[in-house]
This record gives sequence, structure tokens and C-alpha cells, in this order.
Amino acid sequence: MFLKAALDALSSVIFPAPCRVCDQPLTNASRVPICLACLDSFERIQKPMCEVCGHPLVSPVAAQTAHPLCRLCRNNTYGFDRARSFAVYSDALFEAIILMKYEEVTRLGLWFAHRLAELDDFSLPPWRPDLIVPVPLHPERRRERGYNQAELIAGPLARRLKIPLKPHLLIRTKSRPPQLLLSRSQRWETVRGAYATPKGCGVDKLRILLVDDVLTTGATLDACARALKKAGAAQVLALTVGRVVPEWSRGMAIPKINLPARIP
Repeated sequence: MFLKAALDALSSVIFPAPCRVCDQPLTNASRVPICLACLDSFERIQKPMCEVCGHPLVSPVAAQTAHPLCRLCRNNTYGFDRARSFAVYSDALFEAIILMKYEEVTRLGLWFAHRLAELDDFSLPPWRPDLIVPVPLHPERRRERGYNQAELIAGPLARRLKIPLKPHLLIRTKSRPPQLLLSRSQRWETVRGAYATPKGCGVDKLRILLVDDVLTTGATLDACARALKKAGAAQVLALTVGRVVPEWSRGMAIPKINLPARIP
């Protein structure tokens, strides 16, 4: 272990590799191929935020209430009970997640898991789940990719928090359309009824923590939460690495996210 770390440090000096986000030479020995400047650039989501979905609040009036809620959560839009995210889905975080998701830089899952474990919410009673469940991929998509990026994050998070990981408590029954960019209505429609629990899954009266890479509209987490609650889960919490905040994400190569109508 020590020898490998020493060799990694030496090679980074003699043959500096570029950061996979900004292309600048890496000056730190790390298993994550991203420079410290890019890692430090991730804009962490902090209070004030919606008490339910974790959306950052810009209105000083909403932020000063005892239980601040965004417009969607005032309308009870989501099936999950609470959601939190590590950072705003910026260009740098987008590139980092793409590395993990499509370019097999799987060790980023551990780095992201550590950042999620550091969130202050885990010190609060509502954030003491019984089980951790990664948002599943459709079997065809998993075979193509070879792994589930949500599971790369959920596994080390479960170990760090000492909470059982149950990746088979939720299955995706409908495949995702091939196009990467979907409108708001398409996102909600493609996941409606797309998740299910196996018979006898054993979630009755339990508090479940869902883990995924990005919260875009909340449609995926909503569909997963509804499936788990249909199976008897008492509460569904959700964690993601990134969170699309439309008013903060202008200029990014991601679709503009409109506010969804309430889903019955």
C-alpha cells in the first residue's frame, strides 16, 4: 500500500497526467483523476433550502419561515419525504459524473459517497434510515454499462454509515428512451410506473434511503419512492450527488427544466 502510494506520487511528478475535467496537469497523487481546483469548485448546496426536497431558496421571505418549502413541495408534488444533494450540477460536476457514469472512472463513487456522508442532515433524527437502496438501471442498460453508477455511490456510503445496502429491493421495469436530453414532461412520463419491488421485498414500515447521481426534475426519485411506499415503506429519503438548479445552471449543456405539474 505504502509503496504503491509512493510510486503514484513519483509518477505524478515525472509524468503528470491531465485533469479529466480541465486538462491541467495533476499535481496531487490521487486515485481520482480530477485536480484539487476542480474538486473545490463544486458548489455545495447549503441552507436556506426547501425542508422537503432540498432545493436552494433565493426568496428571503421563504427562507425565514419555520418550515421553508419551495412551491412544488407546498403542492405535495413528490412521493419522497425528503431529499438532499451534495452540490449544484455545474459544468465541472457534470464532467465528473460523466467520468463515473460512462467512462468507467468508478472510484469516483467512493469520493462522492464520502461527500454525501458529510452532510449535516445525518445528525438529525429524520435522516436515520433502516436501509439504503440505489436507484436501479434497467437490466439492458446495466448490461451495456457493466455497472450501476448509483450503486457505486450507495455501496461505500452504506459501509461508512453502517446501514445495510439492499440493491435488489427495487427494479426498473421500463427502459429509458435512447436520447439523453428529455423535456420535463418526457422525464416524468418515462418513469411513470417504471419501478417496482419484488414480491416479499421486506420493506414494510421501514425507512428507506434512495441514492442516485443527479436530481434533475425529481421524477425518478418520485417514481422510486411511490413504488417503495406501495410495498409498505414508512418513509423514503433521497440523496444525490448533483442537483440541477435552473436559475444557477444557465449556459450548461443540459436541458432547461420547467417546474412539473403535481403528479397524482
